[in-house]
Parts: sequence; structure tokens; C-alpha cells
Amino acid sequence: MKQTMMRSGWVAATLLAVAGVVGGQAPEEAAATPGMPGPDDPSVQNAEVLPRAATSLMLDIVDAGDRAVAVGERGHVLVSETRRDGWRQIADVPTRSTLTAVAAFEGRVLAVGHDGIVLRSDDGGLTWARKRVVLFSKENPDPRNGAPLLDVMFLDKDHAYAVGAYATLLRSDDGGENWQYVDVLGRGDTSPAPEPTDDSNAPALDDESWNFDSADLDLDEETDPHLNAIARTGSGNLFIVAERGAAFRSTDQGATWQRIQLPYEGSMFGVIGGAGDHVLCFGLRGNVYESNDLGATWDKRETGTELSLMGGAVGASGATVLVGGNGMVLTRGSDGDAFLAHTHPAGNVLASVLVLGPGEYTVVGETGVSFYQP
Repeated sequence: MKQTMMRSGWVAATLLAVAGVVGGQAPEEAAATPGMPGPDDPSVQNAEVLPRAATSLMLDIVDAGDRAVAVGERGHVLVSETRRDGWRQIADVPTRSTLTAVAAFEGRVLAVGHDGIVLRSDDGGLTWARKRVVLFSKENPDPRNGAPLLDVMFLDKDHAYAVGAYATLLRSDDGGENWQYVDVLGRGDTSPAPEPTDDSNAPALDDESWNFDSADLDLDEETDPHLNAIARTGSGNLFIVAERGAAFRSTDQGATWQRIQLPYEGSMFGVIGGAGDHVLCFGLRGNVYESNDLGATWDKRETGTELSLMGGAVGASGATVLVGGNGMVLTRGSDGDAFLAHTHPAGNVLASVLVLGPGEYTVVGETGVSFYQP
């Protein structure tokens, strides 16, 4: 697998290619509509509660107020009130699609992932409702159908954005209940993909050729780059990082977007917004770039590693931590400080991190969730 597709490759590994578009419907409602996924489709089945879920692939973690929430493969959602240990899996999560990202605002939590899935919790991650799932069909081969969502962010309790493959940018103005496509490329392409037609003679979608893989996701990434992460700066402006050094910024709360090119031509997998218009971008081969003017100028930050960086966070004290391949953990005390390198003892890919306090982190990745002190 190409390194430029490392994060998207995880996403692509289990993408399903089945017909239909569902928005906020229960499984039994979806099954009653021709062309929609039936109750046996994994995207609309409840996640299985498994004894080793806490050591399975987990891709993101967030502090949701009363507890931390981590999400990952097969619709697994874990919570812990201590944020260090005591992780338990939540039952009745209404999908088995892999969940790639999670965000929280005042107890409301959104999780997104494969099959365009969006889940919402209004009690800090204890119970969940499915608000969106978009699946691929031969009758409607829009590449956004079935494309994974890779990040999600709240502006406030009612307004949120999600980003994903094939330049997918979604906005919700009602707390995640409904989602609309946003034109990030300036092509006027903001409407949802058409509803699938009911064709009883359509070929079954069990042919391997209709499954997404890494090569499929490589197509057209210059014109329709996969959007990997989104952040908001202290001034309220928005910034998205994408494939092949592409980035997008908005100074009007996402109404319009400007495409820019980062100094590094490889993919950036994460972005952190800071005070003013400070943004910190990180990604392929340990590359980290920092800007204080929303990407007008950039400074390269030395990391001492060529391991790809997948996730990052800033603590209450202003300390930054980045995590990535082979257990890599980079820390610095404040903006401008040099990064110090550490290695998580598990030595596997780390996908995201939650800063608990000075030198105290909870990390998630290939081997689940764990507390870590360098």
C-alpha cells in the first residue's frame, strides 16, 4: 500500500459496495424501501459487543465532558469516566461500519466513518442514533456514495462539518440531524447525489470489481482530493488538509473556500487550530508545517522522524502531542519549542491522542486504547 494512502488505506480496507442512500432511517424503515440496504447489511446492523473490543483497532478519541469516547472498527464505541482505564464497550451502537473520527460539544457527540455514516449521541456517548449512511450503487456511481468520512468537527452545538474522500465536505445546521454537501472545489457541486433507481434487473453488487480498494481511492486525487482533517482557528476561520499537499481555508464560516498548496507535496493527515489564525499540519513521512496566518506563510518544524503522523492534540497548558507510525509520540511544551520524540511500548500505529495533563496521554491505534506517559 502506498504511504500516501496510509490513513485512507485503513478506511478503504472494509468499504462495502451496496445499493442505496439512507438518511436518519431505522434499519426496518430502510429495508421497506426498494434499493435501500436491508436489515442484514452491516452498515445498519448494531455493532457486536465483543470481549476484546478495547484492544481492537481504534481510530479516534475525544473528551465528551463526563467521560472520554473512543471509536473504531466494526462500529466499536468505548467510554471511560477516568480517561485512563476502565474502558467499556457501548451496546446498541447502530452500525458495524468502521468509525474513523469523533467530536464532542457540551455532551453532544458525533461519530463518522465508512459508508458515509454519521452517528449522534446526546448523552455523552452512552446511547447512539444513526443519522446518515450513504452506500454505493451501480445505478448511481457517484464516487461520494460509500466514500468514507475521515473527520468531524463542531462549530457549536448545532453547527458541524465532516470531511472525507473524493473532496466530500458536509455541513449540518441542526446538530447532526441532517447533512448537506458543501462545494469546497468552487464547482457549484453542492447537491446530494441522486437517489438510486429501483431496478429489479440490476446485477447483484457482490462482484469484487465493485469493492473500493486503495487503488480506487488513488484515482482523481488531484482534482478531487481526499479531505483528511478539518480544524477551526481561534479567530473562527476554518482549515482543511488533504492529499498531495492540497489544503483549503475559509474565512466566512465555511460559506466559501479557497484552495491552497502546502510547501510539502505529500499528504497531510491532521491539522490543529490555535490562537488567532495559527494552524499546525502534520502527515506523511513525519512532515510538520506551522502557520500563524492561515496558510499565507509556513515554517517547517523538524521532527527527527520519517514515520507518518496520524493524529494530534493540544492540552490545556498549550502543550502539543502528535502520534503516528511504529508507536511514535512527539511532544513539545508550547508553540515554537522543538519536538521531543518518544516511542509507545506497543510499537504499533497510533491514530489519535487525548491529552490528560502534563506528560499524560491516552492514545488509540492498532492495538486499541491505552494510557501512556513518556
